[in-house]
Amino acid sequence: MELLQVFFDSLKDTASWVWALITGEVVWYENYFWGLILISLAVYLLEICLPWRKDQSILRKDFFLDLWYMFFNFFVFSIAISGLYAVAEHLAGQVGWSMNSLAILNTSNLSPAVQLLLFFVVLDFVQWLTHMGLHKIPVLWRFHQVHHSVREMGFAAHLRYHWMENILYKPLKTLALMLLGGFEPEQAFIVHFLAITIGHLNHANVKFTYGPLKYVFNNPVMHLYHHARELPPGRFGVNFGISLSVWDYLAGHAYIPEDSGTIPIGYDEDRDMPTSFLGQLKHGFSKKG
Repeated sequence: MELLQVFFDSLKDTASWVWALITGEVVWYENYFWGLILISLAVYLLEICLPWRKDQSILRKDFFLDLWYMFFNFFVFSIAISGLYAVAEHLAGQVGWSMNSLAILNTSNLSPAVQLLLFFVVLDFVQWLTHMGLHKIPVLWRFHQVHHSVREMGFAAHLRYHWMENILYKPLKTLALMLLGGFEPEQAFIVHFLAITIGHLNHANVKFTYGPLKYVFNNPVMHLYHHARELPPGRFGVNFGISLSVWDYLAGHAYIPEDSGTIPIGYDEDRDMPTSFLGQLKHGFSKKG
């Protein structure tokens, strides 16, 4: 009964939080709902004014499906899964686990700016490793195919991914946070909005490389080749970076042969991907996927 109470209390609290975001009860600079909309509109305006692939429609294929994915993955699914995460956290607390149990670095004496930088870098590294796993491990790749079934790149494709990826990424992000002992993420919204902006731009129909900073930050030209239908011989993928490109350059996974932006994207079996949202929700649970 106690676990059920924890489960349903979390569902209620998360739903109340999402509603508070929508209705503007949360201060604007911490409002993930309206912040997502503002960033999306800004990047979409760049796509319209400075399109890389000029023959691509501003209402590209699956534009509205990908818009729905943005809000489903960030808000609808977060409500649905919050109860399970709350139960897991409750059980961890009962056996003595806390956010500092795995700490390898005490950040409590560092300035907030340094804490945020460490959080950003550690979180991105963990996501980079996870992303490689999504490509390398067959059972995970079947779920990740939803993201790679995009036929035309646009900002909203950033958050088109299977709901199972939420279940995989969330615990690993928590693990990254647990490695930083004493971290108090009052300003974590800064990292959140920075990651959303970089991710939107990486998938947008714009051509930015950031000059010499391309070796540090992921960018639209680099990420387009992550979605390329044809990979270099012997590779299971390239350019796995989320916000930072430096991991790929260090590990030898960086690959940018040219920058015309005209390459075919997708994967060999993407014709088998269901076209409906509900169909894609079920994708990956069979070997056919």
